[in-house]
Amino acid sequence: MNMKRKCLWILTPMLAVPMLAFGTPPAQAQGSGPGGGQMGGPGGNQGERGPVSPDERLKRMTQNFNLTADQQSKIKPILVSEQTKMEELRNSSSGDRQAMRGKMMQIRQDSMTQIRAVLDDKQKKKFDKQEQQREKMMQNRQSGGRGGPGGSNQGGGAPPQN
Repeated sequence: MNMKRKCLWILTPMLAVPMLAFGTPPAQAQGSGPGGGQMGGPGGNQGERGPVSPDERLKRMTQNFNLTADQQSKIKPILVSEQTKMEELRNSSSGDRQAMRGKMMQIRQDSMTQIRAVLDDKQKKKFDKQEQQREKMMQNRQSGGRGGPGGSNQGGGAPPQN
């Protein structure tokens, strides 16, 4: 009986550790540039899903591109407008996911064009580079890839189901 108790005391922690490790998933690392957040918007909350607030996006853009106060005041309404349009589109969805996706991509593209117009040449260069990285990551996700180096799903989406 004493031997059984010793085995039980040894096995319990060994079984508990893997359960704890899988019980609470860690926050996934996400990029802090365009594509770090939901649907590839500039910025993104690490480990969170769903839309990122315009204020949070602006904060991250300010950090990434060293925005001036004037640039921030011009970009914030663009981000607010984009979020409003996206929410309206989600709420009035007719169930055609492909059509909705196309409209969302157009809304995002329009916003990115407007934001880019506010940036100076140095900021535009960095912005364009981050946009290219986001596009590449999205293509990898759509083609069955897993979002980033080492196979980690850095896009914030659910991993592909097998």
